[in-house]
Order: sequence, then structure tokens, then C-alpha cells
Amino acid sequence: MKYSIIVPVFNRPDEVGELLQSLAEQTFRDFEVIIVEDGSKTPCKDVCEPYAGILDLHYYYKENSGPGQSRNYGADRARGEWLIVLDSDVVLPAGYLAAADRELGSHPCDAWGGPDAAHPSFTPVQKAISYSMTSFFTTGGIRGGAARAALDKFYPRSFNMGIRREVYTRLGGFSKMRFGEDIDFSYRIVEAGCQTRLLPTAWVWHKRRTDFRKFFRQVYNSGIARINLSKRHPGTLKPVHLLPTVFTVGVICLALLFVCGLLISSFGGTAANKQLGQTVCQLSLLPLLAYGLIIFADSALRNRSLHVGLLSIPAAFVQLMGYGLGFIEAWWKRCVQGKDEFQAFEKTFYK
Repeated sequence: MKYSIIVPVFNRPDEVGELLQSLAEQTFRDFEVIIVEDGSKTPCKDVCEPYAGILDLHYYYKENSGPGQSRNYGADRARGEWLIVLDSDVVLPAGYLAAADRELGSHPCDAWGGPDAAHPSFTPVQKAISYSMTSFFTTGGIRGGAARAALDKFYPRSFNMGIRREVYTRLGGFSKMRFGEDIDFSYRIVEAGCQTRLLPTAWVWHKRRTDFRKFFRQVYNSGIARINLSKRHPGTLKPVHLLPTVFTVGVICLALLFVCGLLISSFGGTAANKQLGQTVCQLSLLPLLAYGLIIFADSALRNRSLHVGLLSIPAAFVQLMGYGLGFIEAWWKRCVQGKDEFQAFEKTFYK
């Protein structure tokens, strides 16, 4: 068998149904599907059963241990030459596997990853979040996309990742990190001397988070993970990883400047001081308004929607500042206070 597709699932039966339907429509057929239910209270077994006669489908239920260990559980039971790891919230175009197989035939490698995009059926919020995670103007397109791959080695992400079975087994699969475990695995793949590639045509539709609160928590944890990863893999922290933190500090400084302007304007006494306070307020808001306008225009054009363009403004601020705040907290605990990763963030590791 050529490919084993491994999908860890946690309380997302509806998403699994959409993913399985897209797998049933693949033009390339030499693959199996392994669904690993990670201790879900709302299991997807009933959703999987109708596809048992359509796909070479294997369903397993296990106690909760996190996505990384669930992928390892599935890998232990896989039969394919290649292991393809997907998140449960992705949907595949019909030619996904055919495209991956074609590119691997012409450009062999040991591990690969593919890009993601927003499906037309996604909600405006999902499209805005997808934009913020893939745009050059939010650094998402630099830190994880084709631009980064052209400048540095490519590190696959677990929402759309393939690896030779032999390499997966030799390296021991994913660690027990709760956040950043896929990047940790990618670093270990590269450090082992294996070749990685971005397969541009093996792309998926990726739903990501469905609201800004969940999205903030996701990117906040990603900021924490970046410091933990830099400790595990010295030299992997690049200047581009600092950009969200620089943005966050800049926004905080501008907010403080705005408050100072209000205080000067309100309590300055003289007309000159009031004018000075108003000027300070205006100047502090100008960079934020300019950035918001850039985000709005770019996203509205890319998504062909003014609504998505407007939603992309808060999505961009959540993406950058959530990541930046998580990064700052982890930097303080790990680099200043000197705590190890378990002391600093016990909840970010599975036992």
C-alpha cells in the first residue's frame, strides 16, 4: 500500500464526515484511512461507518493523550509506505493524492508538507482567520509559507504532512508536547539529515478556528511553543519569529501614548496643551489605522468580499498579538526566570 492517512479526532464528528467525503472522491485510490478517536465525548464512529464500504477505513478509540500521541498510535497500525497526517478540520480537493504522488515521483524527498486555503463555503470569520494565518502582512505567509521555504529549510506542519514510514519509525514520531509538537518533529526530521519539501499542488482547505476567542488561544499557545522549541532546538529562533512580538510591543506603546495624549488634553490646562494632547492621540492612532487599511484592502481583494476584509482587521491583530503575548510570557518564564518547560507550562504537555 502506498499511503496511510492518519487523522486524530477530538469531539469533531461533523468535520470528520466532510473529510471522509473528500477522501472518497480522490482520483488516486491506493491508500487507507486511519481515524484515531482521542478520548472524545462526542465520538465520530457513527459518521465513519457509512464510509467503511467506500474507503479502506480503520477506526480506533483510545484514551485522551493529545494529537501527537494519537498520530503515533495510528502510525503503529498503518501499512503504507508513506504516512500522511491530516487535521480533522481539513477538506481535500479530488486531486490531492494524485498531485502529491506526481510530485513525489518527480522530486523524491523524505518528508513533505502542503499549503492550505479557505474554501468558498467557509464562514466570513473562518476566511478572515485563514487570511491572517497565510498573509505576508501578518507574517503568517512568511513564517510558514512558500516564502519561508525559499529562504530556509521547509518544516512541514501536521495539518497537511507526509513522511516516509521508515523515517517516522526511526525518529519515534511526535513528542508529548501539546503545542508545537509538529514543528518539533519537523526539526528532528531535518536534524536527522532527511530532505523535506513543500509540495505546492498538494494543498488542502483548512477551516482552522471558528471564532476569535478560540483563535486567540491557538496563536497564544503557538507563541509559547516557539520559545519551548528554541530551547529544544538551539539556533532555530529566527528574526521572523520575533515580528509578532515587536508588533505587540508596538501596539502596547501606541496605546500608552494615546492614553498620555488623552491625559494631556484633559488636564493640560492651557489651549496649547490640549492641542498637544489631541495631536499625540492622532499620531498614536495613525500607524494602527494605516495597518488596518492595508489588511482590509488586501483581504477584501483576495477574498472578493468587503465583509471578510473588515473581519480580517481584528483577525490580524488577534493573530499577531496573541502570538506575541504568548511569546513574551514564555520568554519571561523560560529565559528570565530560568524555568524548564514542564515547570513553566505544565498544561502544555501531555503526561
